[in-house]
This record gives sequence, structure tokens and C-alpha cells, in this order.
Amino acid sequence: MDRQRISRLAHADHPIAAPLADTTVERLLERAVPEGARVLDLGCGRATWLQRILALRPDAVAEGVDTDGAALALGREESRDRGVGDRLVLHEGDATAFTAPHRFEVVLSVGAAHAFGGLLPTLAAARRHLAPGGRVLIGDGFWEREPDTPTLGALDAVPEDYADLATTVDRVVADGWTPVHGHISTLQEWDDYEWSWTGALERWALDHLEDPGAVPAHRAAVEHRDAWLKGYRGTLGFLTLLLRPSLLPPSTPR
Repeated sequence: MDRQRISRLAHADHPIAAPLADTTVERLLERAVPEGARVLDLGCGRATWLQRILALRPDAVAEGVDTDGAALALGREESRDRGVGDRLVLHEGDATAFTAPHRFEVVLSVGAAHAFGGLLPTLAAARRHLAPGGRVLIGDGFWEREPDTPTLGALDAVPEDYADLATTVDRVVADGWTPVHGHISTLQEWDDYEWSWTGALERWALDHLEDPGAVPAHRAAVEHRDAWLKGYRGTLGFLTLLLRPSLLPPSTPR
């Protein structure tokens, strides 16, 4: 079973593909998206963020780009069911190479930094699409504590893949951005997300024993659960930042 299908099945119960509670998502979007905004999601998956935005802001319009055509088809169907499909355009393709004839007041990319090669390259991509005075909502990992060998093995990572929280924010600021809001995912948000991820896969496998994908889905759930519980739980954090391009002169922290 390919990774994209596994991801679609795993997010059945938690369509926001990040360790963020629904109330957190609502608060972030209230702050991030002004009335009448044109919004872009780079790596949108099934466009759950964009559907939430369009429901929240009836005069907003949105576009998303992702390589997973099946997820985009699901997003189009869901957006029609929610009555927001006429304000949503989804593009199948590589988000790193996406171009548009206009710019956007809000650019999102939450949990998709791997597609760009890291946090700062993701911000560089977002900047290319951002209208003057616009905002970026971005989410990526950081080290809550120094990772040990089991954690790195579980994530197939090296220590340099992430930094600690303060260093992560410092790098964003040094890259020319001003944080105007942020959220650090709680352990409960992480646990809810991981139980949803593994549980949805296991449920699908048990309900589709005749499907050739049942055993691979079960194995993927077990491997993911082990990686989480025996590896990165409490070590890998998740930070969501609302950013604006820096216009003020830099200051030296005390």
C-alpha cells in the first residue's frame, strides 16, 4: 500500500494532519485569516484547513496544491458537501514548483515542510506567493529535548533535522519574519493525534480483511505506534507560527 493511501486512511478521524485540536485550529484561523482574504495552502492534502477557512470567512477564496490526486478529489467532494466548493480551487502538482497569476493575503503550510526540505525553504516558498502585508501560518517540528538514538531511529532522523524551540524561533526571525502569534502543541494534542492516526488504520484493516491492503495497513499502524510510544513521544514537539514579513529594524535579545 502506498504512503499516500496510508495517510488518507490514517487521517479519517483527524483530518487536520498535525497534532492540533479543533479548538486550536479555530483560534489560529481566527487570528490568521482576515475577512475577504485570498488564501493558499502549500501541501493541502484533502484541503481540510481551506474548508475550515471558507466556512469561517464566507467572503474568502482559497486555493490548494498537493501531489495526492485522491486526497484532492476527496477534498473537492467534501467542500461541495459543506457548501464552500465554489470558492475553492485545488491543483494537483508539486507545491515546490507551483505558480499562480496572483498573490495571496494568507499562505499556509502546516506539517508539510518535509516536501520543501525544511522549515526555512518552506518559508521561502511561502514568501514567493505572499501579497504585501500578508501573513504566513506554518507548522513544523522542534526538539522538546535532545533526541536519543531510539528517537532518531524511530523518526529516521538526524539531530540536525530540527532545533530546540528557542533556536527554531530565532532562525525564523533571522530569516526575516516577525512572529505575531504561535501555538506549541500539548502532549494531549499529540496523543489524540497519534491514537487517531493508528486507530483509524487498525479499524480500517479489521473492517477490510479481504482487501490486499489490510495487512500492510495493520503493519504501518503497529510500526507507527511503536515509533511514537517507544521513540519520539515527549521528544518531538510541534510549533505553529503566525508570521508577517519583518519591517522593523532587528533588535538584540537581552
